[in-house]
Amino acid sequence: MQILADQNMPLVEEYFSDFGQITRFDGRSITADMLTDVDVLLTRSVTNVNADLLAHANKLKFVGTATIGTDHIDQTYLADKNIYFTSAPACNSVAVAEYVISAIYALSQEDDFKVQDKVVGIIGIGNIGTRLNAKLKALGIKTLLCDPLNQSNDLEYVSFETLIAQSDVISLHVPLISEGEHKTKHLFNGRILNTLKPGTILINASRGDVIDNHALLDLMKQNKSLSLVLDVWENEPNILTELLDYVRFGSVHIAGHTLEGKARGTFMLYQALCKQNNVEIKYQLNDFLPEPVIKNISINQNFGPSDLRSLVHHIYDVRCDHGLIRNQLTVKGFDFLRKNYPVRREFSAINILGTNKQQADQLSKLGFAIHNEEK
Repeated sequence: MQILADQNMPLVEEYFSDFGQITRFDGRSITADMLTDVDVLLTRSVTNVNADLLAHANKLKFVGTATIGTDHIDQTYLADKNIYFTSAPACNSVAVAEYVISAIYALSQEDDFKVQDKVVGIIGIGNIGTRLNAKLKALGIKTLLCDPLNQSNDLEYVSFETLIAQSDVISLHVPLISEGEHKTKHLFNGRILNTLKPGTILINASRGDVIDNHALLDLMKQNKSLSLVLDVWENEPNILTELLDYVRFGSVHIAGHTLEGKARGTFMLYQALCKQNNVEIKYQLNDFLPEPVIKNISINQNFGPSDLRSLVHHIYDVRCDHGLIRNQLTVKGFDFLRKNYPVRREFSAINILGTNKQQADQLSKLGFAIHNEEK
């Protein structure tokens, strides 16, 4: 097979070399001519896969995106051409949930509040929203959930208006839907943004177009009291840089970019290609993941809330990413920073030692690996 893979997908050679020859491409610079004689296309969210791109794809039989979102894929066109399509739902849900938790803890440290005193509203209860809700519950944080598209589980939901009125923190985890009854493009327009109560923490780690960035900038210029955490932006990579001056923590669309999350996406596409070709799955997710620099952390019986915050930030502190975008965006550019994002691990990469039963229960629900010796 001839396999064309996004240059930012990790472990493609490790998983796919048995299938054939692999060629890498720049996700924003791929052209239709590059798809001639290609059997398999492995992409990420920056590449629009549509009729124009596939005009010369005479042999293409498999398209996979190593992402949760699929708004960049013309699935109708692929189906009409009998091209198999698969995505990687939930591949980075852990990473995004941990991004949000890191941001809330960073704000609690800087603004001197207890996270348990805040009500967190989650809009979008798919894979990410569900996982974030569980992790926040493990921290003892009250949550409000809103999702008109997904209310089939046994969770309790509130209306959009109730969530807006009662939440201290609002975290967005919806897909981008441009039209129709459940449109999410500019879900947070100028009118909605203006109704947020003073001091609201607004976190967007879904899609940039969910918030009207120009309306948000106008409100912030009018001294609207909001704490903004923006990982995604309208018109990436050419973002509204002026908005950065009003953002507490910003980043370059990397909330889901843990090593585990990206590897999980590649692995899921590998599984799908094996299944489509009736090939036995030879490799597993952890076969190619390196050990972290620090693998084991011991805690004592006096381990408290501030220690938990420090533990979270030992693994990942969102403020490091804010420093990158503030100091390097104009020098290096959005795509360069995203492509060269430092290796980041998930909580699960760290073994926690010395816990009692209560500590082990909380930390395991947050995603840490508990390794206590038998006594």
